[in-house]
Amino acid sequence: MMRGKRIWAAGMIFCMLVLLSACGSKGTVAGSKVYVGVTYYDQSDTYMNQLIDCFRNEMDGLGESGLDITVTVRGAGGSQITQDDQVKEMIGAGCNILCVNLVDRTDPSEIIELARQNNIPIIFFNREPVAEDMHRWDRLYYVGADAEQSGVMQGELAVEAIRDNPQTDRNRDGRIQYVVLEGEPGHQDAIIRTESAVNTLKKKGIELEKLSYGIANWNRAQAQNRMMQMISQHQNRIELVLANNDDMALGAMDAYQKLNYTESALPLFFGIDGTDVGIKAVKEGKLAGTVYNDKEGQASAMAKLVKAMAAGEGMEDIRFTNDKYIYLPYSKVKQ
Repeated sequence: MMRGKRIWAAGMIFCMLVLLSACGSKGTVAGSKVYVGVTYYDQSDTYMNQLIDCFRNEMDGLGESGLDITVTVRGAGGSQITQDDQVKEMIGAGCNILCVNLVDRTDPSEIIELARQNNIPIIFFNREPVAEDMHRWDRLYYVGADAEQSGVMQGELAVEAIRDNPQTDRNRDGRIQYVVLEGEPGHQDAIIRTESAVNTLKKKGIELEKLSYGIANWNRAQAQNRMMQMISQHQNRIELVLANNDDMALGAMDAYQKLNYTESALPLFFGIDGTDVGIKAVKEGKLAGTVYNDKEGQASAMAKLVKAMAAGEGMEDIRFTNDKYIYLPYSKVKQ
């Protein structure tokens, strides 16, 4: 009888050790090989492509430092269903760390459940899930930036440019007539960027009149089309264009160029993200300013998380907000 109990107890201990070995501890990836699966919302997004390139470089550096690391990157083409399938595929191929830039920040349930069932940590990046979803499991992290800060900085850049250039108020009515190009309908960052930019202008004493807005889905070509429509409706009245990202600001400029507007008739254009092409446009005096979204810092933070998970140490050295979030600051870029 005693011998049977000892065998049973030994079996239970063995099972527990196997489970612990397979799962690893919080923040730790079991096994010596690191397979990072990356999926991002749309491969046509200029900023996201540059961020992914930075992350690849960081992963190459980890490989050179001795980690046995493999990275697979997939673009979801703007489809949450496609992204869910990509996660399934990468998990089936042996992925043990996921980096996810959500298509729909309000719909991460299937991805979180798949990761939890397979005990695979997720680093969400650049598109922040809602807080309730982030607290569904203790192996979910977020790397990104504060959307409100970007809007405030865009507003501050616009205030400075308007005060430095009184001719911005071309009709001399004491108000700045403006339009907005927004990223996505109902998208948290788009809404916050717009609201905080406009509120900052008003708080700084700039009188505004909103003429119109257009949804351009972060896309340059769509922004050009929306801007053409707004120019057709409002002609020379538009004095300021606030765009939620650089691609849309550049699309607005493309519309004016296509219509052969002279430089003196152009409004002020402002973007956000600080893409390579956006910064070039600022340096050339085409964009009045942009707000730099630190892609290098975000990629580095993601890499530190990957390294800490792989090594089983170092998480305590990472500066989190509320144990899950890493926010990188924006900075202004002006002429």
